[in-house]
Amino acid sequence: MQRPGKPASAVWGISPGRRKTKAPSSMDLFQLKLFQRISERMNWLGVRQEVLAQNIANADTPSYAPRDLKALDFTEHLKKLAPVAPARTDPQHLAGTAAAVSPIDDTKQRNPYESAPVGNSVVLEEQMTKLADAQSSYQLMTNLYRKHVDLLKAALGRGV
Repeated sequence: MQRPGKPASAVWGISPGRRKTKAPSSMDLFQLKLFQRISERMNWLGVRQEVLAQNIANADTPSYAPRDLKALDFTEHLKKLAPVAPARTDPQHLAGTAAAVSPIDDTKQRNPYESAPVGNSVVLEEQMTKLADAQSSYQLMTNLYRKHVDLLKAALGRGV
């Protein structure tokens, strides 16, 4: 049905003499590993913030031990990928060496140095520091996400 005063082409969004083109379909950014890792990190930071907030809320609860999440390990993601060896473009190039093993043990658990008389070992300053770190890391991930989306838009010619 045609509206009074407007041609059919204006009602349906068709320019006279041109065929209507289909709008480009949107790309799922989460098919890209970068956006999967950013999303995973943001989810982890959100859950960590909840755990730290619970620690702060239970600072006066007797016998409460602070909890924290196991840190996301980027090397676990790298282990899932196929190993990459450097390409030797000249036979006189050195083949390379194995990566050195770090002498620092990052898996040690810290013994709380402060404990309340009722057995609570929540250190508010420590929890607040961890909370601020989680917030700044979340902001960093948000900025990375936004910048990469803008980069993809610029590459596709849609502008920023």
